[in-house]
Amino acid sequence: MVKALLLYTSRFCFSDDALMLSFAHGLLISFTLFFALATASQAESLTNLSRQLTIDPSQTSVSGLSSGAYMAVQLQVINSKSIMGAGIIAGGPYRCAAGKYKAAWFDPQGMYAMLNVCMHTNPVTWLPRPNPDVAFSIRETERLAAEQLIDPPSYLAAQKVWLFSGGKDSLIPRSVMDSLASYYQHFIPNANIRYVKNPNASHGMITENYGGSCKLSLPPFINDCDFDAAGALLQQIYGKLKPKATAQADHLYTIDQQVFFDPADESSSLHQKAHLYIPTDCKNGRLCKLHIALHGCLQSEDFVGDSFYARTGYNEWAESNNIVVLYPQAKAWLGGYSLNAEHNPQGCWDWWGYSGEHYADKQGKQIRAINTMLKVLIK
Repeated sequence: MVKALLLYTSRFCFSDDALMLSFAHGLLISFTLFFALATASQAESLTNLSRQLTIDPSQTSVSGLSSGAYMAVQLQVINSKSIMGAGIIAGGPYRCAAGKYKAAWFDPQGMYAMLNVCMHTNPVTWLPRPNPDVAFSIRETERLAAEQLIDPPSYLAAQKVWLFSGGKDSLIPRSVMDSLASYYQHFIPNANIRYVKNPNASHGMITENYGGSCKLSLPPFINDCDFDAAGALLQQIYGKLKPKATAQADHLYTIDQQVFFDPADESSSLHQKAHLYIPTDCKNGRLCKLHIALHGCLQSEDFVGDSFYARTGYNEWAESNNIVVLYPQAKAWLGGYSLNAEHNPQGCWDWWGYSGEHYADKQGKQIRAINTMLKVLIK
């Protein structure tokens, strides 16, 4: 069974031996954690938890890694009127995977742009790998805004953006991140954009003192690079913050996420659980900010336990700066037996269309679920 899943998922991403090992490790973790999750404590109601909170609606931001980075860009662009900024680690421009490229005829399964342009994960390395078409992303932004499927992009001009690219990241190479920077520069003043380039970092969430080697991309895809990405991106968005404090374990809640989507629709590929960190002062009624942190592929609790939502540094900054942190979760969806774009075996966020044609606008299944959660939190 595990061998079959490994063969299946290898079509979707990693192209070198070390990264293939990460697939095996991640999938084996998922089987191990299945039994622990089956006996996990009852999830809390987000509605009930929100009753103790007072969140400033003008202080909402988002960040993400990899597929979570692509989803963070989507949320930011779709909700540009209400999102104040974003932190993007290893992502690309809006609707990148929908772009049209000459070499796409080599891939009748519809994944050419996803695997060869927006990411470099296709093991067939002789296929052309052009840079993402930034002009297409800009046109799509303007088209969908005109159709009122996303907020007017003029609101992006007031946002603050933080970008991170690792020099050893072979999955989302520098050229893809540069394309994202160019996309942002069309809408956002350069003064509002901070682009960090670390020559030694590989593909993963970047931390100051937790995770694996900075130079490798292996589960749990959290890299100890002696650099606090969570703190850096939050301070780019919100300005100078108080020094981080110890996060309170009993302030990290497991919440019932499945009330925000249709569990019968497997293509939504959303997990039954999300997580929420509530700082001490926020529990006591203080006015607070809200940040959405989005994991990458193979990085939900099914694969890496609490590594992303408890150990990446967000909660420590949140505790001392009154920032409520929402951690939505995607889950794996194997779909049918054919290999095409309408599958999500690694539990990625939808940035290429497996959940339907509206994945990158306000009608998207995952977008609607997250936006509904935000409405519950921001009363």
